Amino acid sequence: MDCPSNKVILGNCIDIMKEMPTSCIDLTITSPPYDKLRDYSGYSFDFETTAKELYAITKQGGIVVWVVGDSVVDGSESGTAFRQALFFKQIGFNLHDTMIYAKEGSALPDPTRYGQRFEYMFVLSKGKPKTFNPIVDVLNKRFGEVKSNCTVREKDGITYPRATRIVPEFSRRSNIWSYLVGYMHTTKDKFAYKHPAMFPEALVKDHIISWSNEGDLVFDPFAGSGTTLKVAKALNRAYLGVEISKEYYDLIMERLK
Repeated sequence: MDCPSNKVILGNCIDIMKEMPTSCIDLTITSPPYDKLRDYSGYSFDFETTAKELYAITKQGGIVVWVVGDSVVDGSESGTAFRQALFFKQIGFNLHDTMIYAKEGSALPDPTRYGQRFEYMFVLSKGKPKTFNPIVDVLNKRFGEVKSNCTVREKDGITYPRATRIVPEFSRRSNIWSYLVGYMHTTKDKFAYKHPAMFPEALVKDHIISWSNEGDLVFDPFAGSGTTLKVAKALNRAYLGVEISKEYYDLIMERLK
């Protein structure tokens, strides 16, 4: 089977990935049905087999962005996210970056802990990432100032003079990304809210820009409402999605129009 592109496949992602050629995907962006935090029409998934198949189909230098969080059990977090990240490392992925997806909006109150307002975005690479297009959009308050007589301290403790520089208008982002979420913020597609757990289109856009180039193949094995596929198409990337639920498959096809 050749690696399909610009398609959505109805089926189990493990079965589909096993039929795909090795090393054919440039970038995967997905959020699995983790910790039973939502009812995905009764479906669940085999994490370890999914992870192994993702490694097989990812190109050398390719990236998997795994967006995941933890449920709270008996007042404490499950730790599922960390166990998954460590398993990815065990099978050969590099944990290239542990990023935070911060949600701007109200959090459900909890009597014993602070409100949960973020998820992890594990950026996993197969070898050294072949693409990185950093987003430079953090406005500098001291734009235009001349920085001189500065020093840099190396890990051996010795300081070295730093070249004189002018503070640029914008700097590169950190690895904490914040997004306004909720109705008509996550997406403007009103009908897409039939899906219970979408991530923001803006989040997907930023990862696609960061880790891929035009023409690359972007994959989502748990396509859900089709956000990854829609944004990849809009950014001139090839896309491939797998969705096990016929209800959500139909939603994706409507959204891709």
